[in-house]
Amino acid sequence: MMPSPLTIPALLARSVRDFGDRDYVVSPTERLSYADAERLSAVVARRLLFNGVGKGTRVGLFFPNGVEWIVWWLAVSRIGALAVPLSTMYPPAELAKVVRLADVALVVGPVEVLGIDVAERFESAFPTLVGQRAGRLAVIEAPYLRSIVLTGGTDRAWVTRLSEEQVPGDVLSAVEAEVSPADLAVMVHTSGSTADPKGVLHTHGTLVRQTSGWPVAVRAVTGNTGAVRILCAMPFFWIGGLLAATGALHEPVTVLVLPRLDAEAALDLIERERATGLVGWPAFTQRLREHPSFADRDLRSAPMLRDGPLDIAMTDVPDGYPVHRTMSETAGGFAYTEMRIVDEEGRAVPDGTVGELLVRGVGVMAGYNKRERAETFDADGWYHTGDRVYRRQGDPRLFYVGRTSELIKAAGANVSPLEVEAVVEQFPDVAQCVVVGIDDPDRGEQVCAAVVPAAGDVDLTDLAARVRTQLSSYKVPTRWVIVTADQLPVLPSGKLNRKAVKELIV
Repeated sequence: MMPSPLTIPALLARSVRDFGDRDYVVSPTERLSYADAERLSAVVARRLLFNGVGKGTRVGLFFPNGVEWIVWWLAVSRIGALAVPLSTMYPPAELAKVVRLADVALVVGPVEVLGIDVAERFESAFPTLVGQRAGRLAVIEAPYLRSIVLTGGTDRAWVTRLSEEQVPGDVLSAVEAEVSPADLAVMVHTSGSTADPKGVLHTHGTLVRQTSGWPVAVRAVTGNTGAVRILCAMPFFWIGGLLAATGALHEPVTVLVLPRLDAEAALDLIERERATGLVGWPAFTQRLREHPSFADRDLRSAPMLRDGPLDIAMTDVPDGYPVHRTMSETAGGFAYTEMRIVDEEGRAVPDGTVGELLVRGVGVMAGYNKRERAETFDADGWYHTGDRVYRRQGDPRLFYVGRTSELIKAAGANVSPLEVEAVVEQFPDVAQCVVVGIDDPDRGEQVCAAVVPAAGDVDLTDLAARVRTQLSSYKVPTRWVIVTADQLPVLPSGKLNRKAVKELIV
């Protein structure tokens, strides 16, 4: 059965009508009901419209998990603009790259994010910003960027202060009526097989469809049949967090959030709000269980947190392989997605046989930003995921075995080896760098870099520090190896043999 309605503004309106007084998002310091979310986002939406932001405008959201992210995301979605969530882990160089690649016109953020001075971060990312004035921005590093809004006070001349004036409420209603399921709603960036992050584009229809089953899935993995209050330990700027933010609009599910993942703060929030479970990566669940206070905590409301598997994808699995997790390319679900599992020749495989997952249909992304359709989908419309999966007879779930590509899965996050290699190889003391994923019991895989020095030795500690200024922390290699060029194995074709590199390092 197709969920209805199929746009974010219509879905929000229905949630307010059906359960508006229920808690939607709760942080350690704030509480937002569905009705609050509608009211506050309406004010922002009307101000954005008055200031010329409208359908198709690409708006970057630079907020940590919290009420402010939700309000601005809803406001942007309600007027048909394209939300571009920006990772608060981006160092300046990466922030500039993503804003440029996404053709962002407006960036919005607070004055401080997790101890970071946001104005300073933006000036480091966009050096030509300094000395410019609001309303006249012409930034070489991101040529479509015209406005930057900070939600707190600042003395920077380049910061735009949205006019307090708003369009009338009936204009907002008219605008929302023009937002269609076919309109682009969000661009989520994920690492892939290229050096640059890929911008995954989803329409309102796909986002609403693919998140409609989230409340049921959460109940299943937490073993809860009553009211659901779930700690979301994944950032809203990635698909796992976006899945929670949107999924909770379908049914009354309270999403508990933290601006940063701190084990003690998480346990405090779980206890205080009587959370029924947690959605996040196994490494964070392990941090909770290792916290000195864990044994003394009252976790009766969330029994799976104490006694269940570290990885919720391992709940009730028959063969030791996890249930396939969310995909950025399918907005977190597979319910409205046509699927095939094929062998290397593209032939369908029977139940119980491992093959590559292919997907297509209304549940799949509209495409990658700045990629033609033929670069993303095959002639029959299939997207080749690179994921190796299988199914069991009579079981609708997909079980995940690994990947056909070289993409590294580190603590639940995708890391492109090419992206990391491009950063490491820019330094003059590095002649060559090969990045591979090494199996790790806690993180799934470690990012490992094999480095060929340009001359003499390379100070790996110093090299890691330099890389850390260019990449998000989860992309920075946690294992470094010095090798000679002759030690790097190649295939008969002359191409690098990455599998052999992994074996060499191990």
